[in-house]
Amino acid sequence: MQYRTLGRTGLEVSALVLGAMNFGPIGRTTPGDATAIVAEALDAGVNLIDTADVYGNGQSEEIVGQAIAGRRDEVVLATKAGLPMGDRREQQGSSRRWLVTALENSLRRLGVDHVDLYQIHRWDPRTSDEETLAALTDLQRAGKIRYFGSSTFPAYRIVEAQWAAREHRLSRYVTEQPSYSILQRAVEAHVLPVAEQYGLGVLAWSPLAAGWLSGAIRAGKQIATHRAGFMPQRFDLTRPANQQRLAAVERLAAVADDAGLTLIKLALGFVTAHPAVTSAIVGPRTVEHLRSQLAAADTVLPGDVLDAIDAIVAPGVDLAPDEKHDTPPALQDPARRRR
Repeated sequence: MQYRTLGRTGLEVSALVLGAMNFGPIGRTTPGDATAIVAEALDAGVNLIDTADVYGNGQSEEIVGQAIAGRRDEVVLATKAGLPMGDRREQQGSSRRWLVTALENSLRRLGVDHVDLYQIHRWDPRTSDEETLAALTDLQRAGKIRYFGSSTFPAYRIVEAQWAAREHRLSRYVTEQPSYSILQRAVEAHVLPVAEQYGLGVLAWSPLAAGWLSGAIRAGKQIATHRAGFMPQRFDLTRPANQQRLAAVERLAAVADDAGLTLIKLALGFVTAHPAVTSAIVGPRTVEHLRSQLAAADTVLPGDVLDAIDAIVAPGVDLAPDEKHDTPPALQDPARRRR
């Protein structure tokens, strides 16, 4: 296992992070299987586990808490808050009122007295940076969180938050968690350079592009992945965007074969090769999935392989731009746009 320093924190974390989104109802990974996955990941050298309150409406956190019992000191524990946790309007966002409540709920579900990294799951346009950073700074000073970060923030919001922390003399975000893979490279244009400029650690989620780069999706093969079952539009091959992705996957598979690599090794090696990226988050549903991903832990792609990838999906290009998660509200809401 490779280890990298998480931004400017001095904290050493593994190049692969265990993501726990599939623990519970989303991925149907049972508590017993999750405990086996966590144990094998820790034994292999993974030391960062990432979850969120919204995963399974808290069930992922509960399962992670059970799985790390007795091994808490081995784990850099990360969770997130901000996405809706109920039908009431106050059960979401990044106001002080909600973050204090959300963190207490997460600590209870996880069975711990603090988390190492607390992340704002999405930028909340209703809440000022000062409000959120002040709340997080107070929670940090109270010893309930060690560090805090952002997740899937547009680049300009990362910059705004850094300036707000400086202006109001508050602690700052030390990490960003963007979606990044060979098939979704737009963050290379803005988010990753900004993260480098401000010394943020970068934990890349969906490095296997929701399964497109797992080897399970190939031409002439029926798509039967778990993700395709509840997100069918993202795998519908009658859609031009998905046809384009499949064509890219076939070419990438050939590059992997020529290099003596699995597609998973190519995909994870690509993400961790970027100088701004600290770690890639993998989200196995089974121990077998985990093992195929751990096999990529020490993969270093040579220059000619990286060049071959660039020739298939150009730097800074998203093959499915409509699936972005960091689109500013000004583009999502027609009322905010000029007509």
